[in-house]
Amino acid sequence: MKHARKDWETAEEAHLAPYAAKSAHSLGRKHDEAPHPLRACFARDRDRIFHSRCFRRLEYKTQVFVNGTADHYRTRLTHTMEMSAVGRTLARVLKANEDLTECICLAHDIGHSPFGHVGEEVLDDLMTNEGGFDHNLQSLRSIEVIESPYPDFRGLNLSWEVRAGLLKHEAHIEGAGLDGHPIGPFQSLEAQIADLADDMTYHAHDVDDGLEAGIVTLRQLETTEFWRMAGAATRERYPNLSEFQFVRATIRNLLELQMVDATDHAFKILEKHKPGSVREVMAAPERIVDFSSGMKKVLDQFTAFMFENMYFHQGVTAATLKSTAMMRKLFLHYIEHPETMGSKARARLEKEGLWRTVCDYVAGCTDRYAIEEFDRFISP
Repeated sequence: MKHARKDWETAEEAHLAPYAAKSAHSLGRKHDEAPHPLRACFARDRDRIFHSRCFRRLEYKTQVFVNGTADHYRTRLTHTMEMSAVGRTLARVLKANEDLTECICLAHDIGHSPFGHVGEEVLDDLMTNEGGFDHNLQSLRSIEVIESPYPDFRGLNLSWEVRAGLLKHEAHIEGAGLDGHPIGPFQSLEAQIADLADDMTYHAHDVDDGLEAGIVTLRQLETTEFWRMAGAATRERYPNLSEFQFVRATIRNLLELQMVDATDHAFKILEKHKPGSVREVMAAPERIVDFSSGMKKVLDQFTAFMFENMYFHQGVTAATLKSTAMMRKLFLHYIEHPETMGSKARARLEKEGLWRTVCDYVAGCTDRYAIEEFDRFISP
């Protein structure tokens, strides 16, 4: 017997918490579509994201180290996949909608610029007089405007809940909404989970890459309370590990400590306010999915350590600044010579304007393609 869409919707009603988003109660899509006979709406959205070109390009975009530096460093794609795994686990524990959580995780960085957060800052600076640049808003723009593979509508036409989940920086703004529906003051539980999963994943995999690169050392990490907590848990369970095994297990414990703290805290807040719907989660007196105050202090110290010892390390910043300087020149080249952009971008010039079209085009570049374009038009 086929496990059809209606079977899945029935299963959600039976097994998910009252405050979880349900596929059958989605606020819908911008363009009306007949429901899929087999897939519920968020599962359909997940597949549309997976099959999009903007998602595939994440493989060649910088996370911390410029793409191509080494085989084992994270890229935007591997970060996204790790974040998605963490998000699904949190959603399952909290009886939230795993499919919706995964969609928000998968789509959260598809609008990100090449060359990491410094690349985002460069685009924002270049667009100062043209509305600025924010990769969260660009992710929404990517799925609504830029990525348009279907014949019946523009964009991917994802569900309202997925699109609203990408607006984490706008939800707190009084009166903020999407398609006539409020998106705050807090987001859905699934969007809150995705947001925290993003931070949790950073805390673990950036340490892994930093150790791999030799930029941070175990001795340095031992100065942080977070690493000492994770290391103590490793030694208690496995007292006779090699250094390599110790590092691997301790990085896993960085995630485990955050996971346990976040779920314990969320259950306390859920019990305190007892939200009975998605709307009640969004209108709650406080955010539900978050770290405890104690864990926040530990993570604040750890984040400061990572900025001081890794993100601002000369070995990281030198390559990034060189790449973003090149990206700035490439952006200005396209402003002067828009005819050298791809045909799809040129087709949007009249409607979107020169600066926004160029911004879209450069934001969509992979690290590799931006370097190739620079060499092609500017470097000679």
